[in-house]
Amino acid sequence: MEYVYASLLLHYAGKPITEENLKKILESAGIKIDEVRVKALVAALQEINIDEAIKTAVPAAVTVGAPAAAPAAKEEEKKEEE
Repeated sequence: MEYVYASLLLHYAGKPITEENLKKILESAGIKIDEVRVKALVAALQEINIDEAIKTAVPAAVTVGAPAAAPAAKEEEKKEEE
């Protein structure tokens, strides 16, 4: 995840997402760098519009369903009292 976070940080700062920039951020955070992961992420992000990806991802993460209530238990209690 730290690689993705570093990429987002660069994006929001208006800096290019390059191997060199990613390495600088990761090193400053004390993270051991995996060269293969850095290269793969930079290559993958070349073809992605990050702003569009964020816009489409946020609504999907916000939708949460409410838990269902259990009305059957109340009916059983009434029957036991009678």
